Amino acid sequence: MYILKNKYVRIPLYIVILLSSLIILHSINSAKPISNHGLAEFTAVINDSNEDSYEHYLDLHSSAKKPETTIRIEGENYIESDGEGFQIFDDFEGLDGKAVLTPEQGTITWNVPVEESGLYNVRIHYYPMEGKSSAIEREIRINGEVPFNGADFILFDRVWGNENDEIIKDNRDNELRPRQVEQPEWLTTPFIDSNGYFNEPYFFHFEEGNQEITFVSKREPMVIDYIEFYQHVPAKSYEEVKQDYQDEGIEATQGQFIKVQAEDAIRKSSPTLFPLADRSSPTVEPYHVSKLRINTIGGVNWKQPGQWIEWEVEVEEEGLYQIAFKRKQDLLRGVYSTRSIMINGEQPFQEMNLIRFNYNLNWQNDVLGTEEEPYLFHLKEGTNQIRMMVTLGDIAPLLRTIESSVLELNEMYRKILMITSNTPDPLRDYQLERRIPDMLDVFTEQAETIRSVADYLEATTGERSDKVAVLHSTVVQLEDMVKNPHTIARRLDTYKLNVGGLGTWLQTVREQPLTLDYLVISSPGEELPKAEANVLERTKHEIGAFFASYTEDYDSIGNTDMLDESITVWITTGRDQAQILKALIDDTFTSETGISVNLRLVPANILLPATLADEGPDVALQIGEDVPVNYAMRNAAADLSGFDDFNDVTERFRESAILPYRFNNGVFALPETQMFPVLFYRKDILEELNLEVPETWEDVYSMISVLQRNNLEFYLQIDDPMAEGNTVIGPNPAFSMLLYQNNGEFYQEDQKASALDSEISIEAFNQWTQFYTNYKFPLMADFPNRFRVGEMPIGIADYATYNMLSVLAPEIRGLWEFTLVPGTELENGQISHNVSSSSTAVMILENSDQKDESWEFLKWWTERETQIYFGREMESLLGEAARYPTANIEALEELPWPVEDYQNLETQWQWVQGIPQVPGGYFTGRHLDNAFRRVVNANENPREALADYIRYINDEIEIKRKEFNLPY
Repeated sequence: MYILKNKYVRIPLYIVILLSSLIILHSINSAKPISNHGLAEFTAVINDSNEDSYEHYLDLHSSAKKPETTIRIEGENYIESDGEGFQIFDDFEGLDGKAVLTPEQGTITWNVPVEESGLYNVRIHYYPMEGKSSAIEREIRINGEVPFNGADFILFDRVWGNENDEIIKDNRDNELRPRQVEQPEWLTTPFIDSNGYFNEPYFFHFEEGNQEITFVSKREPMVIDYIEFYQHVPAKSYEEVKQDYQDEGIEATQGQFIKVQAEDAIRKSSPTLFPLADRSSPTVEPYHVSKLRINTIGGVNWKQPGQWIEWEVEVEEEGLYQIAFKRKQDLLRGVYSTRSIMINGEQPFQEMNLIRFNYNLNWQNDVLGTEEEPYLFHLKEGTNQIRMMVTLGDIAPLLRTIESSVLELNEMYRKILMITSNTPDPLRDYQLERRIPDMLDVFTEQAETIRSVADYLEATTGERSDKVAVLHSTVVQLEDMVKNPHTIARRLDTYKLNVGGLGTWLQTVREQPLTLDYLVISSPGEELPKAEANVLERTKHEIGAFFASYTEDYDSIGNTDMLDESITVWITTGRDQAQILKALIDDTFTSETGISVNLRLVPANILLPATLADEGPDVALQIGEDVPVNYAMRNAAADLSGFDDFNDVTERFRESAILPYRFNNGVFALPETQMFPVLFYRKDILEELNLEVPETWEDVYSMISVLQRNNLEFYLQIDDPMAEGNTVIGPNPAFSMLLYQNNGEFYQEDQKASALDSEISIEAFNQWTQFYTNYKFPLMADFPNRFRVGEMPIGIADYATYNMLSVLAPEIRGLWEFTLVPGTELENGQISHNVSSSSTAVMILENSDQKDESWEFLKWWTERETQIYFGREMESLLGEAARYPTANIEALEELPWPVEDYQNLETQWQWVQGIPQVPGGYFTGRHLDNAFRRVVNANENPREALADYIRYINDEIEIKRKEFNLPY
């Protein structure tokens, strides 16, 4: 023990242990040859009762022929259109002939002369017109009807590429992420499953004679040259292609070695597929120990089925080549990431439809092929295109199986819930096995089905990881509930968690991330560069990065050189948002105005102390709704209404967005984002219960009795006062909605006192609390998840919930919608759908010496074009879940919303009212919540409880007005 306490012995010992660990880790993660051999393909197990599924559609037409004839319908030969904007073009964008423009709204129908009935694949030759930067979406109808689920959601890609051929650096020698711009071209695409659950194109059944096919525009415009009905021919096997090589005399090349950097991709299907900077290894190309270098592509952005990246390869000698990828798949343990490959627009052979990339923490080189030999690819002399696309491969039937299980288990959960409620009596035997006769059979069947998926995954990957843990836990619970049915009622919570876990599993496994450093196209036998660093290289890299962390400025974003006119802007959100904004500033604002911007990423709580110390910025971005007026009271925020063009600028927003920043005849901020509630509902469940979407609160009361009779619930928003970071409780959105719908107000006209003591306010408060006292609405609920499982089939929530459900609940896509909140019928017969909003803002600090320059920045930042670009870039970077809720009226219309959804959003937006911010106003939300909880928890009289707390609110408003020398 004394020896180990001696530092001269201990330090070398630590070094030896560290080096040994690195050597062992390196040996464990050394590159292995890629192999695509697996078990026999898993057969999906699907609920037969779903008559709208594609599987059922194929079963229905299983005996139909697959005619070899090809039918082409020219786009301009449509027989009917409904809507505006349809137009025929001649020789459009290099096309020889006519084509038809189909706008983002409306329907268009063609006649299809079918000589032989049967199943046909369908493909389309189209041109993606400039739109809102999202994929083109259409619903397909055959003879006026959607043939199966999935045909109502067909996506058509756009083509994207880097804006500049060369990577640009900032003045600190960091390479900047290249902006992605659309590069439209004519494309031919088959109709395929947008979820990736089916690897082959969809089949559509047509009877003999004249049939009709209709496209319903859901999002984005496109020009259609022709629609073709054909038979997809699967690629040959490699053995067959290998024999073709011999028959045609195509031989392997000698001495050829071509390296293509993956970040130099020519085309991509999505703007999220931008090149990345990776500093995980000194072997990435190019590399710098501390500076950012754009050196990889893919990662978490390249994970959705159907996304593809394409490279161009210049080949000097025609012949056979092997292809290798330097890749890293360190995000999907327990499953594998799958890709398919096309060369020059065709799949070279069958094996390229499914290429597995197994989990590995380190970079490694994968040569396409088997363990016995590499695959050889025929490349022509000159330019060749290699396209790599995300596909689910043999994971697809597993996902279809689990999705079917989730839907069936959710349906069974609702049946049980209708008997037990969501708070069952643990001492009561509900005799569920008798009252729901098929329950135990369903549990038994689903346990076997889910176990088969888990077993297949374990056998395929060779490990039992976290990806199968939720499957096994669900199986164990289902089997135990079959053995002990009397315990089912008291285990409903864990049952719901397990089923929710299956839904999360679907989303996780469906994502197939993969990062690429470079491609190597070479003659067989050519030696590949090493993929991973050795111990000395890695040690040098880690030490260099450690010392660089003391010298690099990671708070400043992009260029930091200051011009004669310059301002400092602080942003408190993530680095991704800051980098998008900085690139936008440098590209447009600085170049147009000559004003440089030092953009700094800072913690949210640093603005106040920095302002007090006179070290604050000129402009603060994305601040809370309560901040500007609180600063204005203390003479710390600049009054924007004094600028000459202020009134012109405010026309970009609705008055509801400006109102919270008005104070003492001034306006102290401009809104950036604005959020407001809408009504979400499950179409399938309301239809099952014979319920209509409520238009008024009277309709809601009628609906509640039906829902509660079936132990289902209606959701209203309630903030959790104990939530982390919830330091300022705003007025409850549900109460605000009821108050504004009855023409109530929060404050007196002079803002010297609360207006919540009015009869309108008291009635609204009483109506709000009755939802919880009389109707027993839940005080806390995870609405997205409970909506997902159907426990809360209807509810009112911020429209950002739309983004969450779209991304995180794919299994209920098409089963839900949103619309106007229920309204209050007024004396004049009008129905008021008023709601309140919440927002974030941008403001100028009063101590800024550059107010004119800062105002120019605010005008630029909140204008239509800037907000559109920022919103689209955010969605391109982070996906649909990050859709930007801009407060700019015109900009929101140009963000990639489906047309029908945007129209619903716009309709509700017209009913939005803002909540004023007043001195001491923070007491309003806090004490409104206190009064609410006294009524709900202590059963106090609503009028008396509210009156008690109004005194506290008025006292605080008076104290604050005295403190800041305002009339009181």
